[in-house]
Formats: sequence, C-alpha cells, structure tokens
Amino acid sequence: MTGAVVRFVRIVGVLLFASLFLAGCQSAYYSTMEKFGVHKRDILVDRVEEARDSQREAKEQFSSALEQFSAVLGFQGGELEEKYDKLKAELDRSEERAAEVRDRVDRVEHVAEALFDEWKDELDQYSSASLRRSSQQKLDQTRRHYAKLKKAMRRAEAKIDPVLTPLRDQVLYLKHNLNARAIASLQAELGTIETDVAALIREMEASIREADAFISAMEAQ
Repeated sequence: MTGAVVRFVRIVGVLLFASLFLAGCQSAYYSTMEKFGVHKRDILVDRVEEARDSQREAKEQFSSALEQFSAVLGFQGGELEEKYDKLKAELDRSEERAAEVRDRVDRVEHVAEALFDEWKDELDQYSSASLRRSSQQKLDQTRRHYAKLKKAMRRAEAKIDPVLTPLRDQVLYLKHNLNARAIASLQAELGTIETDVAALIREMEASIREADAFISAMEAQ
C-alpha cells in the first residue's frame, strides 16, 4: 500500500476505535446504573429534562446577545470599547450555550437508541402473547412520541448557526473597526439577525413543549 493509503487506514482505525470505546463506555455506564435501580428509561427522562433546560438557557442567552448587539448599533457616544467587550462576552456565552444544547441533544439520542434496542430485543422473552403485544404497543407509542421530540430538538438546533454565524462576523468586524462609521455600516444586519433570533426562539419554545409532553407521557406509563 502507498503511504497515503496507510495513513488513511490508520485514521479510519483510530476513529473506529474511538467510536467503539465511547459506545463501550456508555454501555458500561448504563449497566452500572441499572445495578443501582436506574434504568435507561429513567436516564432518558433525565437527559430530556437536561436538554430542555439547556434550550431554555440558550433561548435567554441569545435574546441577551441580541439586546447587546442592538445596544452597540445604537451607540451615541461614550466608551465604545466597553460596549464591544460586553458584546464579545455575550457572543462567547452564546457559543457555550449552543455547544451545550448540541451535546445534550446528542446524549438524549444515544440513550433513546439504547433503550429502544433493548426494549425490542426483550419482546422475544415474553411467554405471554398478550403481554408481548401490550409491550410492543407501548414501545411503538413511545417511539412516536420520541420521534416528534427528536424532530423538534434538531429543528431548534438547526436555527442556532444562522444566528451565531453573522454575530461572529459582526463582532470580528467591530474588533478591528471600533468607530461610528463601522457601526453605521452594520445597521442593515440588525433586521436579519432579529428575524433569525426570533425564529430560533420559536423553535426552541416548540422543542421545550415537546420535551415537556414527552416527559409527561413517560411518567404516565
């Protein structure tokens, strides 16, 4: 094999090992938690709650970042550098909230897949046909509820970058152009960012409602 092919194979091997290692760690975690009476469905509910809470925090943070951006564009005199520093801090916090939202949604997906796989496999262990049918119906119902939740969470997540990307650009531009003319040149962007933030907030609120509905449905079973 050529050197390039060897390097490619090594990279693929490392990535495969990492994915298997992480999957193994998660499986070990679930097994350990079950020994303490905490099952995958309990972990799923907890992670959905965490994802919901992270979206609430992100929604508030992006609103705050928009307010600070508007304040900079409405600059009428004073310490412009101080206003820039506040805007940069808001952007940094928004980046952190966005990363947290993505991580929490990924964690929900992982445990949901593990739960549904286990649930499906255990259907064959029933000797009672009626109990097996009942469990299958509950599995199908839970999957439908989860599918709606997953779609809402991912739709909200997809609205994050359209807000973060222009904010990053504006903050970077202001970093090297702290003057009234530069601020005036960014005024045209405010309307677009306001629209994108409003869309993000709507999707996050919809996702939060789906999370609440999913949690209620799981607790009612």
